[in-house]
Formats: sequence, C-alpha cells, structure tokens
Amino acid sequence: MKKSYAVFGLGRYGRAVVKELLNNGAEVLAVDQDIKIVDELVDEIPVLKCADITEPGVIEQLGISDIDVVVISMAKSFEASIMATMLCKEAGVSKVIVKCSDEAQCKIMKKIGADEVILPETESGTRLAKNILSSGFIDIADITDNISILEIDIKSEWTGKTLRELDLRKKYNINIMAFKNGNQVVFANPDVVIDEGMKMIAMADKQSAAFLK
Repeated sequence: MKKSYAVFGLGRYGRAVVKELLNNGAEVLAVDQDIKIVDELVDEIPVLKCADITEPGVIEQLGISDIDVVVISMAKSFEASIMATMLCKEAGVSKVIVKCSDEAQCKIMKKIGADEVILPETESGTRLAKNILSSGFIDIADITDNISILEIDIKSEWTGKTLRELDLRKKYNINIMAFKNGNQVVFANPDVVIDEGMKMIAMADKQSAAFLK
C-alpha cells in the first residue's frame, strides 16, 4: 500500500521535504500555523492546513493517526516540536522524524519518542524526503538527478545466496558495488554468501530501486 506523509512546519526545510515528496507522487498533508505561509503555498500544495498542532484535538481532527510518516520541521519552536512528537506517537504514528537545531535537541527528542532526528546542516530536506520515500534503502549520494549510490538492506529471500545466484544486475538493473557489515566495507565478490546482517552498497536509478519499496 502507498504510504502517507505529513509535514509540520513549512519553513524552507519543510517546504523542500514537501516538494520532493509531491514530485515523487506521494500523498502529503502539509501543516503550518502561520496563515501567511499557508496563503503563499496554497497553489503549490494540494493538501494544506493552517493549524496549531499542539492545541487539544487538532491532531485528531487532522487524522494524523492514519499517517505513516510525520516530519516535524519546527526547530525554532522547541516546545512545540516536543509536544507534536509526543502527540504523534500517542496517536499511533509509526515513524516520527524531527528536525532539530543542535545535538542537545536531538538527544531530548530521541528520549521523548522521536524515531529519527536530523540536523539540517547534515541532511537537506530533499535528501530526507528521498530517504523516507524509500523502504529498505538509504540514499548515500546523488550521482545525477536519476542515479544514486544506495545502502540496501538484505531482503530475507536473499540470505544464504550469492550475488551470482541472485543476478540482481540482470533482474533489477542495480549494480552491487560493496558489502557492509557493521563499520566494515569490502568490495563485492559475486561468490560471497550473503548474510542477513550485511548491507549492500549499490548504484541504481530511482525506477530500478523501486522494487525495494
């Protein structure tokens, strides 16, 4: 089933996340409490709400319990980010990602239930959106607009087999470059037996990697 996403806070970072999600055909609920920002974006974002998500009942009214991934991009209002994180987790959101201003905020957000925390200087909004759109791989680096180097989780049906047996390049048009086991990375050998604890470093385009979703 297609995942649904919500983004709280539509500053520059939040807008970049929403734009990338929409460009990839995702269903996105965008929310900001500033009516001026909402009015600016009304022609760009199909599902856009002006609301203070920390007010009682708003999370329920917005139907957040039915959202798969929520990105909270309100680092300038730390208290609001804390409240939003707690309310989303209480509503049953399986993945809550919070933008933080510094490492101290990151630690606090993790303790109160955030599934993932990000610092904008280390991960752009566009990159974050690409990563949350993908289930089973992490976008390490963009080579071109369409080609990326990816870190891929091992699928259960791959364990106990070799790259030669799987023939992923022929089947899915992805090129396995290396194996990662913990912090150790070694160049891919087609005859190494794949273990469930491994990850793969691959080069692929978006369409070829789509089978992992």
